[in-house]
Amino acid sequence: MPSTVKNTEPYVALGSRLKGVPEVITLGVKPNYLDYTPQERKLIKEAPFILYPTMNYAQFFKTSGKRIFPSLETYLYADEKIKQTTLFYLNNIPHPRTRIYYPRHHGEILKDFTPPFIAKLPRASAQGRGVFLIRSKDELENYLSLTKIAYIQEYLPHERDLRIILINYRPVLSYWRVRPPDGFKTNIFQGGRFDFDGIPESAIKKSIEFAKKCRFNDVGLDMIRHDGKWYLIEANMKYGRKGLRERGMELKQIIREMLISGQITGE
Repeated sequence: MPSTVKNTEPYVALGSRLKGVPEVITLGVKPNYLDYTPQERKLIKEAPFILYPTMNYAQFFKTSGKRIFPSLETYLYADEKIKQTTLFYLNNIPHPRTRIYYPRHHGEILKDFTPPFIAKLPRASAQGRGVFLIRSKDELENYLSLTKIAYIQEYLPHERDLRIILINYRPVLSYWRVRPPDGFKTNIFQGGRFDFDGIPESAIKKSIEFAKKCRFNDVGLDMIRHDGKWYLIEANMKYGRKGLRERGMELKQIIREMLISGQITGE
């Protein structure tokens, strides 16, 4: 576990996630490192770690030995379903059977999968957009007209899925997303509804295990229970705030308290 020694200097952030938090100096994301003033560069150099460096700078800080929060992996796999799938399989994380098809192999999809199955846009499918339930050859062809790279996944029928938000591998909120009667998506933006009751402890433990294996330390994990096993569907680094607001929680305040208490020290 990281040290919980409190930092006495101001925290330094680049991204705007913590803008307005009094203990944090937010410098913004500038296209060129030398666009930062000498004083700003001094702050970056002397800070024990950098908060929300964004993808623009996360890899450079890590290569240079500077600790960051969230982790580099949190950025590398954001909105990257193909990469997430490979990572889950490499780490033996239960995940629905999934295959990727490039254009010359599109004809193999119906040989490998029997409808109904799920088809997703490899990118830009947040909030349930870009996710399709394929029940026929015509629906498959309509989907393939939207993307050259097909991301095809077995359909595990479920009435609800579980969203668990973890910050620094600590679960801060968990809730069911219950699908509407006339749809197959559980996303709140697609008509799903919140249910905060009856969250299984086994799911919480699995979410921590999965997040640590993937080194995702600021993430919303979507999981479903099928045939007695918890499956990780995907990791959302741009998880919605609506669930937090429903419970009277404010993300900036949660992270601020974790910073002040020394629970966040960068990786």
